[in-house]
Amino acid sequence: MKALSLIFLIFPLTLFAQTKLAVSENGRFLQYDNGKPFFWLGDTAWELFHRLDKEESEQYLKNRAYKGFTVIQAVVLAELDGLNTPNREGEIPLIGNDPLKPNEAYFKHVDFVIDKAKKLGLFIGLLPTWGDKFNKRWGVGPEIFTPENALAYGKFLANRYKNKPIIWILGGDRIPEDEVHYQIIDEMAKGIRSVVGQSQIITYHPSGESSSSKYFHDRDWLDMNLFQSGHGHAYNPNYQKTLNDYKLKPIKPVIDGEPCYEDHPINWRSANGWFDAFESRRAAYWSVLSGACGNTYGNHNIWQMWQEGLNPISQARSNWWQALDFPGAFQAGYMRKFFESRPWQLLVPEENLISEYPNDNGKDCRAALASDKSFAMVYIPYGNNVTVDLSMIAGDAKKLWWYSPVIGKAIFIDTIQSNAKLMMDPPDDEKRGNDWVLVIDQADKDFPKPE
Repeated sequence: MKALSLIFLIFPLTLFAQTKLAVSENGRFLQYDNGKPFFWLGDTAWELFHRLDKEESEQYLKNRAYKGFTVIQAVVLAELDGLNTPNREGEIPLIGNDPLKPNEAYFKHVDFVIDKAKKLGLFIGLLPTWGDKFNKRWGVGPEIFTPENALAYGKFLANRYKNKPIIWILGGDRIPEDEVHYQIIDEMAKGIRSVVGQSQIITYHPSGESSSSKYFHDRDWLDMNLFQSGHGHAYNPNYQKTLNDYKLKPIKPVIDGEPCYEDHPINWRSANGWFDAFESRRAAYWSVLSGACGNTYGNHNIWQMWQEGLNPISQARSNWWQALDFPGAFQAGYMRKFFESRPWQLLVPEENLISEYPNDNGKDCRAALASDKSFAMVYIPYGNNVTVDLSMIAGDAKKLWWYSPVIGKAIFIDTIQSNAKLMMDPPDDEKRGNDWVLVIDQADKDFPKPE
C-alpha cells in the first residue's frame, strides 16, 4: 500500500457540480450553463485510465480537486502501448485492436474514473486516442483508424459519455500530415457532434510548439483552440502563441494545453537542467494575461504515472504519488484563486499599460486591463522595475497590491489619487523566480484582497 500524498485544501470540495460548458457570447472563455465563467485549470494525466487502479485513481482525483484543478486531461487509447499492454484491471481497450469492437470491461473502468471526477466537480478533458493510432510518426502505434471507423468510434464514445462532464480533445500530440489524417479527425469530430450536438466542447491537441488553429481553426466542430508550447526551451515565450490565436477570426477561446512540465528535463536532456515550478507558473501567468481562458499545469512524473519498476520516459525520477504535491501544483491552484478574486473574464491584453520593462530572455512582463477598466494586472517574472500608466484604470483613486504567485498571498501597497505614470519596484532584488503580480484596482469597486 502506497503512502497517501499530502492533501492540502485549497478549494472546498464541490460535489455533483454542473456537467455542461459552453463558449461565452464574446468567444473568449468557457462558461457553465448558468453563465458563470469557467476557469480552465488543467492537469495532464495522460495515462490515468491505463496505469492507475481504482483506488489510485480516486487518490489522484481527490488531490487535484482539493488543489483547485478543474480539468483532468486523460487518454482512452493511451500512448504507452495502450492498445496491447492491459490496464491495472488487466483489460485492453479494444478486441483485436479494432475501434469497432470496444472491450466493455475496459470501458467500465473509464466509466468509474469519469464518475469519480464528476462527484468531485472535475471535468475530464477526454482524448479518444493518442495520435500514434492514426499517425505513427513516432511512438508505439499501431495505426488503427480510418475515416470510417473514426466516425463510428466517435459516436460510441459520445453515446457513452454525452451526459458526463467531458471536454473532447482530439489529436493526441500529433498534427495531420495528409488528407487521410484530416479525414480521420473530421470524421471523429462528426461522430461526437452528431450525438452531443453543442452540449459539449471539442478541441484538438497538436504536437509541440503548434496549435489547433493552424489545422482546424475554420472547422465548425472546433469550439476552442488548444496549443502545446512544449518542453524544448528554457525560455519559451508561450504568450506569443496565445496572442496569435487570440487575434484570429472567428474568435475562439484559447488555452496552452501542454506547457513545460514541472520536473521535465529541458529539451529532453538532464544536462540542460530541469523545468521547475518557476517555469511552470511563468508560462501560466504569461498565457492568461495574454488572453487565454486558463492554463494547463503538468508534471513529468504524473502524465506517465511513473513509479519504480516502470520504464521511465525521458528520465522521470519521482513516483507519481510523491509528485502530486510538488510546488507547481499548489501554485497552479493559487493562480486560479487569484484570478477568480476579480472578474478575470474581462481581462484584455494591454501592452500600453506598461513601459520601461524587459521584454526578452525570460524576463518578459505581461499586462492586461479589464474591458471596463476597473482593474489591471501586470506579471513581472524577475522582480524588475516597471512603469505603469495609472490613467488607463478608471476612477480617481487606485488601490495597489503586490501578489506573490509563489505563496499565493497579497501585500497591500497603498490607495493613491493619481493618473500619472508610476514606477513600481517589486519586493526583493531582481532575480530568477522572484516573480510578482501587480494588481491595480479602481478603488471604489472595493474588490477583495487578491488571493
